[in-house]
Order: sequence, then C-alpha cells, then structure tokens
Amino acid sequence: MDSPITGTAAGVPFTALPPAGDTAAPLIVTWHMLDAPRSNAAFAAALPMNDLPAWRVHLGMPMCGERMVDGSIDAIGELIRKDPLMSFLYPFVQQATEEFPAALASIRAQLPVDDGPIGVLGGSLGGAVALRILADTEIPVFAGAVVNGAIRLRSVVDLFPGDYPYDAESEKAVDSLDFVAKADALAARAPLLVVSGEVDHPALRTDAVDLVDALGERSELVSIPGLAHPLADEPGIEPAPQLPPARKVDASLTKWFRRHLTAAS
Repeated sequence: MDSPITGTAAGVPFTALPPAGDTAAPLIVTWHMLDAPRSNAAFAAALPMNDLPAWRVHLGMPMCGERMVDGSIDAIGELIRKDPLMSFLYPFVQQATEEFPAALASIRAQLPVDDGPIGVLGGSLGGAVALRILADTEIPVFAGAVVNGAIRLRSVVDLFPGDYPYDAESEKAVDSLDFVAKADALAARAPLLVVSGEVDHPALRTDAVDLVDALGERSELVSIPGLAHPLADEPGIEPAPQLPPARKVDASLTKWFRRHLTAAS
C-alpha cells in the first residue's frame, strides 16, 4: 500500500491513506478515540480500510497526537479532574465538529478527492463527532459508522467515578449529544453502521442497540467478539500492528463503506 500522507487541514492534523490509482476518489473522514488508539496516526493503523477505493483521512481530535500539550496526555487528565463533562467531553466534541467544515475544505484543496458526499467514521468520543456531523450539519454524507461510539454522552459521563453534579447548563450540554433522541435526524441523512465490542462497557452496548432499534432499516449493528472498548494497546499514540479484534472491525467497516460507495456511484 502507498505510505500515509501527513499534514494539517485548517490547523487540524491528519493522516491520509490514498486509494490505488491517480484519479479523484471519494473521501471517508474519521475521528479517533480518546482511549487507544488516541491519535490520527494510531487510528489509521488500527482501522486502515486498505481495500476501499476511497481516500481515508483520519483527523486528530483536540489536544491529541500532534496537538498534545507538552507531548503528553497529562493536560487531558487535568481537564477530566476539573470537570469530565464541561471541561473535557462536551468541548472536545464541540471543537472537533466546529473545526470540520474548514478542515474539509482544506482537505479537498490538498488531496485529489472528489466533490461528492463523504463517509464519516468515529470511534468512542470521535463517534459523537461523526454523529453530530450527521445530525446537526448539512454536509453531504453517503454513509456513516461508529465503533464503540459515544452515542449518549450521559452514558460516558457515568463511566467516571462519582455522581456528576448536573446543573441546567450541563444538562443541556449532555442532552444535546444524545443521538438516540436524534434518531429521526440521523435516519434522514445517511445509513449508519454501529459496531459494538462484545466486552465494551455495558451501558455503551445498550446505547448501540437502542440507536439501531430507533434507526430501523437505515442502520446495521455488528457485534465484535473479544473486543473491549479500546482498539489498540496502550499507550495508543504511535501507529502499532493491528490487533485481531480491530482486524474484524476493519473488515466490517470496509464491507459497509464499499457497499455504500457502490450505491452512491
């Protein structure tokens, strides 16, 4: 396969994997997890989708990879200790969503991608970004997918120790990222693949089932045996060999996007 292309798009780091050939090809954009793999380069290695006739451009999440503070994730830990929802989860999704239109325009200017609808993919918290692109923007999308996705942000908040002290502002924020409640908007936009590890957090597994039930025929649920929440071993910042469960996820994503690329063309 061709070597990855690295760069920045409107200030957002990316790792791009080109398709075979030198003609303009469709584009699939991804947002990585905050668990391993927690950088665009590591996510590209975990889920390369090498057999797709499309560009796969893996974007970096805020304060991750090349945007880490002092080359570590310690600054993220400090935000979590301060307020896991309003200092970490919610603003990260907000920033990644808001910076995407300019990043997309820059990607189109830099790479030979076609001007048709894109595919979107997100893992864990990156899944909330992909779902927000679908639910809350008008960017044309031919298909989407999430892997162990943050489908209801409230479920993610519940994974942190202690009872979160919700107030009016944080209740509004967390409810704005409940994508089961936004199922009608998602279903109107594009078909969605929901990939769920069979040993992921139980609440996230439940949310995956609930979302697919709410979406109906516009969605598909794939359960991956042996897959917990992460897709790679720690520390998950640098590219690493693909683990067997991630290989199964990669195959499911490749099949899904290939099917919908064919339908779109």
